[in-house]
Amino acid sequence: MRQHKIPATFMRGGTSKAIVFNRKDLPEDRAEWDAIFLAALGSPDPNGRQLDGMGGGISSLSKICVVGPSSRPDADVDYTFAQVAVDRGIVGYGANCGNMSSAIGPFAIDEGMVEADGSEALVRIYNTNTKKIIHSRFALDDGMAAVEGDFKLPGVGGTGAPVRLEFREPGGAGTGKLLPTGNVVDRIEVPGLGPVEASLVDAANPCVFVLAETAGVTGTEGPAAIDGMKDVMGRLESVRARAAVLMGIAKTPDEATRKSPSIPFVGMVAPPQDAVTLAGAHLSAADGDLTARMVSSGNTHRALPLTGALCTAVAARIEGTLVHRITKPAADPAADIRILQPSGVLAVACTVRKSNTDGGWVADQAAVYRTQRRLFEGRVLVPLSRLKAS
Repeated sequence: MRQHKIPATFMRGGTSKAIVFNRKDLPEDRAEWDAIFLAALGSPDPNGRQLDGMGGGISSLSKICVVGPSSRPDADVDYTFAQVAVDRGIVGYGANCGNMSSAIGPFAIDEGMVEADGSEALVRIYNTNTKKIIHSRFALDDGMAAVEGDFKLPGVGGTGAPVRLEFREPGGAGTGKLLPTGNVVDRIEVPGLGPVEASLVDAANPCVFVLAETAGVTGTEGPAAIDGMKDVMGRLESVRARAAVLMGIAKTPDEATRKSPSIPFVGMVAPPQDAVTLAGAHLSAADGDLTARMVSSGNTHRALPLTGALCTAVAARIEGTLVHRITKPAADPAADIRILQPSGVLAVACTVRKSNTDGGWVADQAAVYRTQRRLFEGRVLVPLSRLKAS
């Protein structure tokens, strides 16, 4: 049987990779998208490898981005992100991928969707998942997005041209509130553990944070080691699913596990500690302000998901949260938050303040640098039987 061919681009954005589609090349009826995305990436795969598609067997390599013109006056393009489960036939649209956000501006420029000249481009991106604006700033090379440069991104081999991503007013991206429950710390009843302290924060993407020691780890373990700790992963999923209910993302913990496996992210945090990166390099506690590991879609990330890192930094600035509790006090309150994570040190800039009206916490912006590269362009092939079966 013949296969259906769709124009597409394969790109790396930060520490993730995704198939990027131009909105005009997909069916007008969005109900038809899921079958295309699942087949293109090779999901569901009970073996967890996605060998019959372009996915890489882990959540950071099982992603889709759709980019099209924006109807908003404050944006140049609309960007929709889809997280495709590896072993299940689930496509999630409840969150954004910050890493892949770094590829959207360059994609728009290189595709001729946005015009730019001079040495630098600014592309204003409207993320339809979170209904938030992102400003993407990057260098141009002969009218195209620059690729080569000397910026080193932890977790990615080599160097590249930096992309500055500015997330404007990131609070409430998934739930409508920076602190969805109104509390800086909640107590979540977890079967087998009893009451567990957690901080529920929604900046760029909803996250639930627990102390690493609560989960039964130090926080310096590698992602593969944590993934292999079935008891730890079980505890984290119990916390995550119950936090999803408190945040209004799901009605029951079971629904959160079945239908929202990626949101909220669950983060384990600890004070700065010496550790070893995935590349075998030594990390010194003196080089960071806190230690963090993060899980989504059943995988511990090899490098923190960008939106998760932004949320971590914002949470570190909110007095009273668990993240603030373990973060090294800053001599300069405006300094970057340096997060010690599996692939190295990640610096995040953010502005958090108390509201002048009601005294609540407000996140004005959060910014980080990433690199990106177009890896392949052409057409992705999807078996017609997969589409008909849908």
